[in-house]
Amino acid sequence: MDNLSELWAAILKELEKEIPEVVMKTWISPLEPVSFDGETLILKVDGFKRNVIQNKFFNDIKIAVEKTIGFSVDITLETEEESLFKATTDTVDSSKGLELTFEKFIVAPTNQFAYYAAKTVAQKPGSVHNPLFIYGKSGLGKTHLLKAIYSELSINKPELNILYTNGETFLNEMYAHITEKNMREFHNKFRTPDVLLVDDIQFIENKVQMQEEFFYTFEELINQGKQIVLASDRPPKDIKSLEERLSSRFLSGLLADIQPPEIETRIVIIKKKAQLLDMEMPDDVAEYIAEKLKNNVRQLEGVVKKIYAIYSIEKKKPTIALANDVIKDVIYYAQPTEVTIKNIIEEVSKAFGISVEDIQSNKKKAEIVNARQFAMYIVREVTNLTLDEIGRHFGNKKHSTVLYSCEAVEEKIEESAQLDAMVSDIMKNIKDE
Repeated sequence: MDNLSELWAAILKELEKEIPEVVMKTWISPLEPVSFDGETLILKVDGFKRNVIQNKFFNDIKIAVEKTIGFSVDITLETEEESLFKATTDTVDSSKGLELTFEKFIVAPTNQFAYYAAKTVAQKPGSVHNPLFIYGKSGLGKTHLLKAIYSELSINKPELNILYTNGETFLNEMYAHITEKNMREFHNKFRTPDVLLVDDIQFIENKVQMQEEFFYTFEELINQGKQIVLASDRPPKDIKSLEERLSSRFLSGLLADIQPPEIETRIVIIKKKAQLLDMEMPDDVAEYIAEKLKNNVRQLEGVVKKIYAIYSIEKKKPTIALANDVIKDVIYYAQPTEVTIKNIIEEVSKAFGISVEDIQSNKKKAEIVNARQFAMYIVREVTNLTLDEIGRHFGNKKHSTVLYSCEAVEEKIEESAQLDAMVSDIMKNIKDE
C-alpha cells in the first residue's frame, strides 16, 4: 500500500469500526493526509478542530494507523498555515508559501507604511530598506507581511534562496549545532540566503551568545548585499540588553510600525475574511464584532473562522447573538486586563491550593511552579499581553521562562483531559465574574 490516499482510506475504514458515523463525519473524515515517510504521518487539520481531535480522538487514530500499517508511527496534526510556513529554512519552492499574500493584506492608515515598505522589499530585495524592521503588538499583521514577502519572491524570483525563520528557532538551532560541534553547517544555513526573514527577533533579548552570533550573521549578509527583514513586538530601543552594535545595525535601515486598526478597517477585515470563506457576514454583525475587538487582527479573523465553523456544522447563520458567544470564547473584553489577571491568579489559587502570593513569587517548589505555569498559560490565552508583560506579573519572569511555562502546560493538557477540563472551568469562571 504505497499510495497515500489509499493508505488513509484504509485507516478511515479501520476507524469507522470504533467511532460513530456522526463523529467521523464531523471530526475525522475532514482530515487530509499530507505526507508519510515511513516514520511520521502528517495530517492537515482545521486549526479550530485540532485541540478536540488531539484530546479526544488522537489515540484512536494512532491505534487505527498501527493496525493498518502493521507498526507504530508518529502522527502530527498540522494546520494549513503550518504546512506552508514551518519556521524552517528550505530553499524556496514556488508551489509553497502562497497562503498569506500582499493581496490578502488589508491596507489601512495604521499599517500602510509597513505594507508599502514590505512590498518594495519584495520587488527590489537587497537594494532598498535594508534591513527592514517591522514592529507592533501581537496580532496586527507583522507575520503576514513577512510571509507575503516570502510568497511574492517565491513566485517572481524563484532563483533566490529565501529563509523564513524566527528568533526562537535561530536560538535552538544555534545551541544544537554548538552541542554537535558543527557550527559550519549552522553558518551555511543562516549566512548564505539571498533574503533572510526573521520573525519575533525580540527573542534575542538578554541572550548574549545569540546576539553575538546574529551580529555576525547580519554583517555577513548585509556586506554581500543580501536582504534582511526583521519583525518584533517592540522597537529596537525597547529590547532589553540589546547590544549597541546590534541596535545600531537594526536602526541603519527602515523602521516601520503597525498600530491597531480603526473600526472602519476592522469591519473591512471581518467582511473580507468572511468572503474568503464563502460566507455572508451581515453588516450589523461585522460592526458588532469590530466594536468589541479593537486591538488584534488575529482575534478578528479567529472569531470569523469560529462563526464559519459553527455555520458549516450547525447551519447557524451569523447573528449578533452568535457573534457575542464566540467573542466570549476569544477575549474577555468586559474587564480591564489587570482585573482579568487578578481573577485568573485567584481562580488558579483555588484550583491548586496554592496561595496568590506564592503564585506571583519566585519560589521554586514544584507545586508552586506548576500552579504558576498554569496561571501564565491562561493569562496568555485570554489577554493580548506579550510574554514579557506576562512575566512582570509573576515575579518579573523572563520571556523565555513564560514561553517554556506555556509550552509545558500545553503538553500537560494534551495528555490529560482532566487538566484540560480544569483550565476550561477556570476560564469559564473568569468569564462569568
